[in-house]
Order: sequence, then structure tokens, then C-alpha cells
Amino acid sequence: MFRSAGYLALEYATLFYIIFEYMCMDAIQLPKSWNVDQIIEDLDQHGFTVIDNAYPPDYVHALVEECTANLNLFRDAAIQSGVVSKIRSDHILWISDELEIAQQHIETLTALSQCLNQNFYLGIKEVEAHFACYNAGEYYALHRDNPQKKNDRVISTVYYLHEDWQDDWGGELHLQDKNEQWHTIQPKPNRIAMFQSDLLHEVIQAKHQRLSITAWLRSGQNLF
Repeated sequence: MFRSAGYLALEYATLFYIIFEYMCMDAIQLPKSWNVDQIIEDLDQHGFTVIDNAYPPDYVHALVEECTANLNLFRDAAIQSGVVSKIRSDHILWISDELEIAQQHIETLTALSQCLNQNFYLGIKEVEAHFACYNAGEYYALHRDNPQKKNDRVISTVYYLHEDWQDDWGGELHLQDKNEQWHTIQPKPNRIAMFQSDLLHEVIQAKHQRLSITAWLRSGQNLF
């Protein structure tokens, strides 16, 4: 029985889709709460997405402990190469190989990058990340992580790792999506906000200590 070229093309397309789904959902082993289809749709339609209940409680607790145990190593993010910036006042610690628990989060983002590359041809090669601590009164004014495509940052992510948060504690992410609509994202525990690095955004002044991991999925390999 002979099959038409159109029928064969449909068969190959179906097979490719099945293989792609296997690669994204099985081989990569993303957490079950990470709905890849929803992430891709949100990024495509709006340029940002939110993942709630990102990790199991045991991992979250261990990550918070790793972060707080190293707070004395955080530096003032406003000081870059000896120059003081007036747009931010948070404190950061770049995540190295020694921070093994945080590295697991980076590995998960690296795995997700494979799906994003296959859907959007982003060419993501690396993930860079740091812990961030916003103490009461600290903020990050309106900015873009990749203004006018001046660096290799493609997708920005913020993972909120504090174990408790109240709505009146500030620290929200204020974000303009790709359709120029503004959104306010509450820094709820165990939540990830993910967005295009060229989108305008800010961190509203915190009224309580806010802990997070900021990470960028990059198309280049020159980290830090």
C-alpha cells in the first residue's frame, strides 16, 4: 500500500512531536509542577510565566538554609567595579559549584532551556545565577536585564525561596509584558517568575527581608 507524500509528512511530524515530548518530559526530568506546555504558551503569548509550588518542601527548606548560612558573604549589588549604582540596593552572592543545593536549581533551569531552545530557537547555552537578599527598604528600580540586546541574557527568572510571605511586605515584581500590559507578581514562597530579559521590570521596595535566586538563561558562555 502506497502512502501519499502528505500522509508521510504528517506521520513524520507526529513522530517528531512524540520524540520532542519524550525529550522534554522524560529525559530532562523537570519537576511535575512545571507544566512545560503552559510555560511555552505563556512565554509565546505574553513574554512571561509564573510557576507555583516549584519544588518539594524538603528541597525548599534545604535551599533556604544554604542561603541564610551564607548571608555574611553577600555583597552590595549597587557597587559594580567600584562604581555605585543608584537604581538598586539589594545584596547578592553569585552561585558557585560549592553551593550544591542551589546548583540543583540551576541544573533544572538548564534542562528547561532545552525545551525553550527547541520551541523558540533561543540558542541558550548557559545559566548564571546569584542569591539575592532584599532587606527592609531595599529595591531595584525600573530596568531591563538585556537592554537593546547588549548582552547574552535571553530569559530571566526569579525564584522566591523565603518560607513565609505576607502581601503587605512589599517586594513585588512589577513587569511589563510583551504586549505592553503591566503585571504585579507577588513574591510568594516557592514561586518562579520567568520572563524575557528585554522586558521592563522593577522590584518594589521590600518591607521585610526577601530572599530569592535570580538566574538568567544565556546564549553566550562568558559568565559573570
